[in-house]
Amino acid sequence: MSEFIQLHILTSYPPANLNRDDLGRPKTAMMGGVDRLRVSSQSLKRAWRISDLFQSAMRGHVGTRTKRIGQGVYQQLVDTGVQEKKALEWAKEIAGQFGVLKKDKKEPLNELVIEQLVHISQAEQQAIDDLASILGKEQRAPQAEELNLLRDQQQAVDISLFGRMLAAKPSFNVEAACQVAHAITVHPVVIEDDYFTAVDDLNDRSEDAGAAHIGETGFAAGLFYSYICINKSQLIENLGGDTELAGQAVRALTETAVKVAPKGKQNSFASRAYASYVLAERGAKQPRSLAVAFLKPVNPHSSDDYANDAISALESQQRNFDQVYGDCADARYSINVITGEGRINELLDFVSQ
Repeated sequence: MSEFIQLHILTSYPPANLNRDDLGRPKTAMMGGVDRLRVSSQSLKRAWRISDLFQSAMRGHVGTRTKRIGQGVYQQLVDTGVQEKKALEWAKEIAGQFGVLKKDKKEPLNELVIEQLVHISQAEQQAIDDLASILGKEQRAPQAEELNLLRDQQQAVDISLFGRMLAAKPSFNVEAACQVAHAITVHPVVIEDDYFTAVDDLNDRSEDAGAAHIGETGFAAGLFYSYICINKSQLIENLGGDTELAGQAVRALTETAVKVAPKGKQNSFASRAYASYVLAERGAKQPRSLAVAFLKPVNPHSSDDYANDAISALESQQRNFDQVYGDCADARYSINVITGEGRINELLDFVSQ
């Protein structure tokens, strides 16, 4: 039976454009009959995965997503004295093990690029580097048995958490142990426009006193609800049975999720924020989001305390689920920055037990 860890997070962001749509404006979603701000799960997971906090906590166990495996191999072979034509051919053989390569007769080096992103562990990258080193030293093409560079068992926690899909090698796919919902605001929003100008510092205004650049960008502020569900049993399986590493991964992901903000337009808005409230649940019961707590949005016209109203709605919904369905978790722990209750280290100990 699987053990699940669920995180319900409320984070307040000041004016920001955390995650942009195709027009450069903040992403939105309609829920409960009103527009909400939205941050996609892809944006959240990437921000967490590449953050200094997560990288430092999981040093040596974080993979890389890339299309450019072949280009690195090619350069390594050329640097060891392999002829460019042979280096190109051998690099294609290696890169082709991870996916279908692009076709470009005009620029042969572009044919080293894989059509889809592939997520590889550090062990797999090391195997690629070692093979390229051997080929360069022995000045020969790779043999068939040497080209099996993918691993069934790998120790990359981000691959184990968020999964991997390889269309060309489905036997090496990894089932994600972590599901991340799109974050949405608990209240309605109206996206505003920031009209801005840039001034040429060397313009003495003798001929033109106007701005050197005029622009416009969308922004909005909001209190977001985020939901994360981790199947710890699946995570342990993905990590080859390493329960200690799985605990470290859950701990690192939890701390990152409550501390790291998406990077969208941070230089313009400095909207970094820590979570104001976190409810962690642990148990074997079927997981469920508490997003329904905000189907009726926190009313901007009747509330002067979004944070406490949102926390009350979340906790009330959790109790109601328990009352109707029975206890939905074996144990819970929460931190509340508004009231100063709970401690982050105790929360991390709770989720990583």
